Amino acid sequence: MALCIQYLHLNFARASSRYNVSPRRNLKEPRFCADNLFVGGALRRNSRSVFPVSQVPSLWRKRKTVIVQGAAVGADVSVTSKENPAKDGSVLTGDGSELQNTLRLVECAMLAATAGLAYFLSNLFRIEGYLGCFFPLPVVISSMRWGASAGRKTMIATAMLLLVLSGPLRAASYLLMHGFVGLGMGSLWRWRFNWLLSIAVCTVVRSLGAVGFVLLSSWLLRENLFGLITINAHASFSYILAAAGINYIPSMMAIYIVFSVLVMINAGSFVFLLHVLYAIFLKRLGIPVAISVPGWIERAL
Repeated sequence: MALCIQYLHLNFARASSRYNVSPRRNLKEPRFCADNLFVGGALRRNSRSVFPVSQVPSLWRKRKTVIVQGAAVGADVSVTSKENPAKDGSVLTGDGSELQNTLRLVECAMLAATAGLAYFLSNLFRIEGYLGCFFPLPVVISSMRWGASAGRKTMIATAMLLLVLSGPLRAASYLLMHGFVGLGMGSLWRWRFNWLLSIAVCTVVRSLGAVGFVLLSSWLLRENLFGLITINAHASFSYILAAAGINYIPSMMAIYIVFSVLVMINAGSFVFLLHVLYAIFLKRLGIPVAISVPGWIERAL
């Protein structure tokens, strides 16, 4: 027993004198592993050769495995007993990509839940006409913060939530009337397009969504709603012209043109108000970087 203890002291003295490694004196000093090498730090060596792991006494190497990452001649050698990070760099403490992806996923989920719940409650209490301007807002925020792909995921998640809560008609009406408008607006603002171009594109998207909603309602109700609208519009214009003393009966093509123009005017006014309202609201939220607003709105803000 005495010979074993003397052998251990002799080997430790040789290793300490050769590699300038001192034992750990108190618990507040940096951590040393079983073979008395510094863990997680750089070992400054006096010799030019890489640290020879084979020369560490075998009795110490059996206690704990030491991972030695060799370097070039004269460079530092880091010795650690912890696991190495993943090769793709997807460690949270690395470049932070996984943390950003998690944050984006959580924000998209929360915005989708907010939009779906607001739309469901507004339809339940018949207040959709008063809160309709706020339904595209979560998709716009998601698109501006994380890109068009995040806005698309938020819109799809909201539609799936409404599909479960209210059925396919409500989910489709949300997509046609609010979802695609919010996605287009947020994407164009994210890409810093012109204000007028954004209004024009969103107006077309809103108009097509309104037409698609009428077609969907006609298919579900088994009624030609377009025929009813055009017939009533034709009768109304005929009465107006007769009251004005104009002896003219408008054709159906003229009714279609007037109907399309009125739909575009309605959608354009709604989209313009959305642009002004969202510019002010997002300015207050602290997301003014990607918004390119006209000068008169900037002065108003």
